[in-house]
Amino acid sequence: MQLGLVGLGKMGFNMRERLRKAGHDVVGFDHNPERSDATSLEDMVSKLEAPRTVWVMVPSGEPTRQTVRELSDLLSEGDLVIDGGNSRFTDDKANAEHLDSKGLRYLDCGVSGGVWGLENGYGLMVGGAKEDVERALPIFDALRPEGPREQGFAHVGPAGAGHYAKMIHNGIEYGLMQAYAEGFELLEASELVEDVPATIKAWQRGTVVRSWLLDLLVNALDSDPELDDLRGYVEDSGEGRWTVEEAINHSVPAPVISAALFARFASRQDDSPAMRAVAALRNQFGGHAVHAAGPSSGSGSTQ
Repeated sequence: MQLGLVGLGKMGFNMRERLRKAGHDVVGFDHNPERSDATSLEDMVSKLEAPRTVWVMVPSGEPTRQTVRELSDLLSEGDLVIDGGNSRFTDDKANAEHLDSKGLRYLDCGVSGGVWGLENGYGLMVGGAKEDVERALPIFDALRPEGPREQGFAHVGPAGAGHYAKMIHNGIEYGLMQAYAEGFELLEASELVEDVPATIKAWQRGTVVRSWLLDLLVNALDSDPELDDLRGYVEDSGEGRWTVEEAINHSVPAPVISAALFARFASRQDDSPAMRAVAALRNQFGGHAVHAAGPSSGSGSTQ
């Protein structure tokens, strides 16, 4: 099957390679000419035979919206656009309606697998019309992990459902990562445990906490046993925030995911104003010791 692929970054580049290994004809476009198979979006479209299928793999938000608008002016009636980026699910309805007004089809696809997808395959959650999903199945089958289709691929509902499912997936991911991270810190703080990397590695087989995320933590510890080559500053892609917003909208308690998101915010503060206020209050009502600001801050001195 022939596919146009817009965006050849960390995931898009590997997706192109996996699709080509499966025998598909992929024409990729990227603003980096060293990676691109076409000089422009228009050039990419011109290299595709109708009815065309184009997969968009660019940053969420305005970059994706702009790409969809540009494609809508270049594609022909009956062509299909798949948004495989991390778009917010609310964007999908607008994208689908805009494309539909021009006789174009639309699917949204939540994609999980990161930089390991080339080797392991990608978990895919797709939203859109059944006939459009069936049309793109050869592409989905090439990208998903080997084995039964339902273990790595799902048509989860109408347009927007794919990105919604991926949003919740990423919210769960926040919580899992935070739990592993807190466990690591507790082990590091213990005077009893002498080999933290070996302890975590022992959890990889036979335990109820084994997972691919745990395997990735072991990989990191193999190269940096105390993780002291890294700064504890963690960004968020937005999907954790959207998950918490949806939990509020539906009155669904999500304390673990919420706490994991807020922990990321805390990681970006060298000196938390909130915790300064807590320290001040403890000092006021109980006379508890506080750390002085200035050159001695963080040295352990109290007043």
